[in-house]
Amino acid sequence: MTSPDPIPTTLSDQLRQLGLLHTADELNDFIARATQKRWSPVVQLERLVQAELEARLRQRVERRLRDARLGRFKPMADWEWAWPKAIHRPTVERVLTLDFLTQRENVIVVAPHGLGKTMLAKNLVYEAILAGHSARFLTAADLILDLTRQDTARALQHRLRSYLRPTLLVIDEVGYLAYDAHAADLLFQVVSRRYEQKSIVITTNLPFKQWDTVFPNAACAVALIDRLTHHAEIIAIDGESYRKREAEQAQKRKQEQKPKR
Repeated sequence: MTSPDPIPTTLSDQLRQLGLLHTADELNDFIARATQKRWSPVVQLERLVQAELEARLRQRVERRLRDARLGRFKPMADWEWAWPKAIHRPTVERVLTLDFLTQRENVIVVAPHGLGKTMLAKNLVYEAILAGHSARFLTAADLILDLTRQDTARALQHRLRSYLRPTLLVIDEVGYLAYDAHAADLLFQVVSRRYEQKSIVITTNLPFKQWDTVFPNAACAVALIDRLTHHAEIIAIDGESYRKREAEQAQKRKQEQKPKR
């Protein structure tokens, strides 16, 4: 018969065994503050619990941000509203409030290359996580690659269920590559499982009438678009590429900095 784990002898180790990791790490500082400010026992307990809960919230947000796989991105504070030739700012600001999540609606961002589709999508993921939701960001290519590499029907079903779990799923760069009918069917399964259940954000460089070039032999293409757009905010952006402009400006600065002969 195995004996139970012994009870730790130090207070900090006992707190860790109870799962109060933040309190254990900050114990000496907490005791010093409580002594200096002459907190009553009730106040001490209130402050201890509050600090522990805040620490756990921070850890949960940090974990969800890691799981979302956002990478680096610019905040919406850096968005240049005057640069695109066409953008409906009230719609963008409305989706950033995340009301579409509670309505289980989708967001479709349609724009040419380099106009901030991915930036907007990543900011939606970031805001959703800060608001307490789970979220996942990935490209259409990575999604389809992940699903096609599942070698059994059981593994595929398990992976499909994993894409149903997040409150928000972002599929970036639909339209940059063409896919066969099997890939289209897999994407359709993800969309269908989330349809009217949880929100999807799609970014694409192509209007819907050109999606037949992305899924040229897929019978499900029309049904896929139908489910995505049935309850959706569609944000269309038009104009010149930010990245092209930045590259031209950088090249101009280099030319100006060259010594004159």
